[in-house]
Amino acid sequence: MLQKLNFDDEIFEPDRSHLLRPAFYWELIKRRWLYFFLPFIVIASGGAAITYLWPAIYLSEGKILVQSQQIPTELVRPTVTNAAQERIQVIEQRTMTRDNLVAMIDKFQLFPDKRTLMSVTQLVELMKKSTKIEPIAQPLAFARSSSRDVNPTIVFTVGFEYPDPQTASRVANELVTRILNEDLRDRTSRATDTTKFLAREVQKLQVDSAAIDAKIEQAKASQPRPNTPVSPDQPVTQLSQLKAELIQKSALYSDKHPTMQALKRQIAAIEKAAPLPVVQAGPEAPVGLDALETQQTSIQKNLEVASAKLAAARQGETLERDQQSEKLEVIEQPTFPQEPIRPNRPKLAGLSLLLALAVGGGLAFLVEVTDKAIRRSGDIFGLVDSQLVVSIPYITTRAELRRRKHWILFMIIGFVLMVVLAAVAAYLFLPPWDLIIAKARVGLFR
Repeated sequence: MLQKLNFDDEIFEPDRSHLLRPAFYWELIKRRWLYFFLPFIVIASGGAAITYLWPAIYLSEGKILVQSQQIPTELVRPTVTNAAQERIQVIEQRTMTRDNLVAMIDKFQLFPDKRTLMSVTQLVELMKKSTKIEPIAQPLAFARSSSRDVNPTIVFTVGFEYPDPQTASRVANELVTRILNEDLRDRTSRATDTTKFLAREVQKLQVDSAAIDAKIEQAKASQPRPNTPVSPDQPVTQLSQLKAELIQKSALYSDKHPTMQALKRQIAAIEKAAPLPVVQAGPEAPVGLDALETQQTSIQKNLEVASAKLAAARQGETLERDQQSEKLEVIEQPTFPQEPIRPNRPKLAGLSLLLALAVGGGLAFLVEVTDKAIRRSGDIFGLVDSQLVVSIPYITTRAELRRRKHWILFMIIGFVLMVVLAAVAAYLFLPPWDLIIAKARVGLFR
C-alpha cells in the first residue's frame, strides 16, 4: 500500500537527531541484543568469579599509647630522655630484624603454600609487607600551645595482615608483646648502663682521693721541723693506726670496697717508705703539700658531683624497673577481625557489572553505527534526492513474528536468571538482613 508522506519537517532535521530519541535505543537493543548480552554475560560472570575467588585479607591491629612519667619530673628525673618517636623507630627496627621475623614465621607456620616456592629472604620481605607499624600524630591541646611546630607521637598502631583472621590476631598480639618487652628492656638497659658508668666514675674518684690522702699523710709525716730530724716512731705510730682502722673497717666492708682498698694502699706505701730518712726543711716541701691539698679539694668536689649524679641515676633506674617512668601502654589489644579489609566484594561486583554494561552497550552501539543499512528516511537523503513522494511501509512476515516471540521469551528467561544470580550473590556476599538492619539502626552506614 502506497502512502503520501510529508517530508518537509524531516528535510531540515539534523542528521543525528535520532540519537536523542528513546525509540532508537529500544530498536537498537532489539536488533543488536546478541552483541550486548554476550560480552555482558562474559564480563559479569568473570567479575563475579574473581570477586568470589579472590582470597580475603584480614587485618588485626592494636594501639599503643606512649604514657608519660607518673611521678613529677621535678621530684625524680628520668634517666632515659630520648624522644618517643625516636624510641618507636628504634624499637620498630629491632623488632623487624630478619631473625625475629623468621622466628615468628616458624612459630606460627605462616605462608605454608609459599614456603616451597619462595626463599627465606622473600618470606621475610612478605612478612614485612604484611606487618603494619604506623604512628598516629595527634598532639594534645597543651602540646599545641607549648610548641606549635612540634608534632609528637602519642599513639601508634601495630597490625598484621593475613588470610586467616585467627592467625592475624595471634601474630599481631605477638608483635605488641615483643614491642613492649623491647621497650622495657631498652629503657632498663640504658638506665643500668648509666648507673654503672657513674658508679665506675665515683669509684675512680674515691681511689684518687684515697691516694691523694695517703700522699698528704706521707708528706706531713715526712716534713720535720726546721733542722730537726724526723722521729723514727712517727711512721710506726701512723702505721699502727692505719692497721687498727683497717681491722675496724673490715667488720663493716668487704675487701673489694674502695675504703678498704685505700687503707691497704696507705699501709703498703708507709711500709715501703719506712724507715724514713732525715729530711731537712726546705722551701719545696710546703709547696708540694699545698699542691696536694689543692688537688684533694678538686677531687673532692668532683666526687660530690659524681655522687649526686649517681644517686639520681639510681633513682631513675628504680623508676625504670618499677615501670613508673615514661612507658608504652596497650590501649587497644589486637582482636579477632570480623570482616576482611580487602577485597571489597560489593564494590568489585558493582564495578564488574558497570564494566559489563559499558562494554556490551558500546559494542552494540558500535555495530549499529558502522552498519550501512537504510533504516530511517534520513538515511536515504544521503543516497538519493530528498524530494520523495511516497514510502513503502514495512511488512512483517510470520518468521519475524516467531523470532519476536522467541526473543521476548529469551528476554524473560534472561531476566529471571539475572534475578536468581542477584539473589545468590546477595546471599553469598551480603551479611544477614538482621545484621544490616542492626547496623543501620546504630548508624554504621553513615
